[in-house]
Amino acid sequence: MNQLCTPYQEKMQKTLDVLKHELTTIRAGRANPAVLDKLSVEYFGSSMPVNQLASISSPEPRVLAIQPWDASALKTIEKAIQASDIGINPQNDGKVIRLVFPQLTEERRKELIKGVRKQGEDSKVAMRNIRRDAIDKFKDMKKKSEVTEDDLKMLEKDMQDLTDKFCKECDSEIARKEKELMEI
Repeated sequence: MNQLCTPYQEKMQKTLDVLKHELTTIRAGRANPAVLDKLSVEYFGSSMPVNQLASISSPEPRVLAIQPWDASALKTIEKAIQASDIGINPQNDGKVIRLVFPQLTEERRKELIKGVRKQGEDSKVAMRNIRRDAIDKFKDMKKKSEVTEDDLKMLEKDMQDLTDKFCKECDSEIARKEKELMEI
């Protein structure tokens, strides 16, 4: 692999990492603390993530328990969950907030899979754009006589191989998430 391809490889890796993170936030009928990652709570005048205000555990496969370290944060965490797009009504017993994840309907599963595929396709488009930018840069270098014709062909081939590798990884992540969503 040519060192000129390295920055583009890093960009593609970041794109893949973002896709993986986005896929973890999609709930699959199971309790997953990652669904709370995007949730921030107003606490003493500053916005803080829930995982910095409370311990989050999963006592059962479809239940998340959120236990704030400071009992005064209980109500604000509950309100933030209600205002979020999680779609689950929190149950507050005065000490712990419980989120009970309902089983997904077949229709909802198909909607989620459609969204997963769209995210995957968006990631692959981003990777192809990175490849296009790289090849454009290499062609400019050829015009300036910084690389030879043979080097240009080799760089283009390396970028295509890199793009294929990362697109394949995207596909496997999407397939894994689809399988997880279809489990009952």
